[in-house]
Amino acid sequence: MRKTDKKMDNELRIALTNVCETALTDIDGFQWLTHTVNYSSFPQSLKITCVFDTNAQLAAFSESNEQDKLVSLIQSTLNNLGIPVKNMARHVFFDSEESCMNVHDGNWAKRLA
Repeated sequence: MRKTDKKMDNELRIALTNVCETALTDIDGFQWLTHTVNYSSFPQSLKITCVFDTNAQLAAFSESNEQDKLVSLIQSTLNNLGIPVKNMARHVFFDSEESCMNVHDGNWAKRLA
C-alpha cells in the first residue's frame, strides 16, 4: 500500500467510525460497520458492510426509511472527505451477526472475503 493509500485509509476509517457511532445510537440492532477497498480502483472498489445483531433487526431496518438515512449519512461523510462516490447504495451492504454465525460460524474474515 502506498503512503497516500495509507493516509486515505486512515481518514476513511476515522470518518466511518463517526458514522458507526451515530448509527449505534440511532438505529435499533445496529452493531458495527467495516469497509474493504482496492486502492488501485478507488473509490469504485469501496465496499461498506453494516452489521446488525439479528436477521429480524436487519429486516425491520430494511423496511424502514432508516436504510436511506444511513446510506445518505455515509455519502455525505465521504463527500466531506472529498471522495466522490456515484450511486452510494451500490457500495453499502447489510448483514447480520446471526447470518454470519449460521453460515460461516462467526468468521467475518471468511464472510467478507
